[in-house]
Amino acid sequence: QMLAEWLPGTDTSDPQLVLDLGCGSGRTTLPLAAAGYDVIAIDLSESMLQVVREKSESIGGAGGIISVLRANLVDLDCLASQSADHAVCLFSTLGMIQGRGNRRQMLSHAARIVRPGGRLMIHVHNRWAAVREPAGWRGMAKSWLASVGDADREFGDSTYAYRGIETMFMHRFSKRELRRDLISSGWRVVQIDAVSIDGSRTIPAGWLGAIQAGGYLAVATCDA
Repeated sequence: QMLAEWLPGTDTSDPQLVLDLGCGSGRTTLPLAAAGYDVIAIDLSESMLQVVREKSESIGGAGGIISVLRANLVDLDCLASQSADHAVCLFSTLGMIQGRGNRRQMLSHAARIVRPGGRLMIHVHNRWAAVREPAGWRGMAKSWLASVGDADREFGDSTYAYRGIETMFMHRFSKRELRRDLISSGWRVVQIDAVSIDGSRTIPAGWLGAIQAGGYLAVATCDA
């Protein structure tokens, strides 16, 4: 719903180009193309890109043009400055990048590539939602202590088993951290909404909402 609100579609006679950063199997790529946008689907996984190719072939020539690019999101020098109209980075892809410097480098690349006035939509997991998990506050304290004792660890870093991956890395954000990362990378934050764990609704602001939210969805823009 929020994707449709901020990127409602475009006339294919005057196409706009959107970067899908960390496209996975194309959950966002295909709806964007169906709305008329040309999309560059970017991912490090060749197997995921092959799924995107197959899906794009199945829908034929309807909507915008889908292109795929295998690349590391931290190293996007292959894309020219101001060559895209908008960018999206959803399903907590940013949190899969280890190290604040690397995450900010990816955001800076996106700010360089997107034209002035373009939009970025980005989703991350909420750090404070961890207090409702089995480890609760104890797990949060453990994460904080690890960040104090190890320069390579950050408060919010976690690893867990996920879909056959035994040690899946995920950095979970506070709302303030997400805002700071966007601003320091050249973006102007338009809004940040807290969303429920299942993504079905937004959560009211406030400390209780911050704990109840499963993640945050931010909209930012590039100024000239």
